[in-house]
Amino acid sequence: MFENLLSFWKSKGFLTEVLEEFKTMLSETRHMFESVCAGLIEGKADPGLKDKIYELDKKVNLLEKEIRKRVVEHLSIQPSVDVPMSLILMSVVKDAERVGDYCKNIFEIIGLLNKPLRKEAFEELFDRIDGQILEVFKKTQKAFIESDEKVAKEILYLEMGIVRNCDEILRKISKSDFPTNEAVCLALLARYFKRIVAHLANIGSSVILPITDLDFFDEKLRREKKLD
Repeated sequence: MFENLLSFWKSKGFLTEVLEEFKTMLSETRHMFESVCAGLIEGKADPGLKDKIYELDKKVNLLEKEIRKRVVEHLSIQPSVDVPMSLILMSVVKDAERVGDYCKNIFEIIGLLNKPLRKEAFEELFDRIDGQILEVFKKTQKAFIESDEKVAKEILYLEMGIVRNCDEILRKISKSDFPTNEAVCLALLARYFKRIVAHLANIGSSVILPITDLDFFDEKLRREKKLD
């Protein structure tokens, strides 16, 4: 159904522009994620990183507003046409905007740390989760823009694994002897990673789930939909 809806929409000029704007949202949030992770984990914070992150976040917010405005204007002219795809877009642009917010939250962790994050502590706990999330960013864009159901299913499996790992990280931190400041910042990072991948999975799952099930793709739903 999604592929048919997307194909129908792509035949219309301004809707093609909407998809391009959404693609830009995904690209910019991915750029934000890469930049804040480099600053926090690698200690390679550009002196202008704060301005860069806040400018990108502002751009993502404006794109969300512009896409919603286009969709509302379109439905006001043709209220009985394109409703399913319009609802999907209204949902996924909010997810993309929230990803930007969480990337900004990760940047704020840099300011909370008393001293630079110990790379060995991060690597021991997170085991390349940041790289896995970057892979989810790439797959999310491909799944949605190209209506690729196979990639959408891959995203859901990746999301389940990352979420489990983030929950395990929190358990390990709660039982660790890390300094309080470092423990709090690492716990926040695990939580923000978990929320980012969940919002990306919401976008990816829109390719294979009914509109009524968006944002509710728990494991039971995956089994019911026979995603394996």
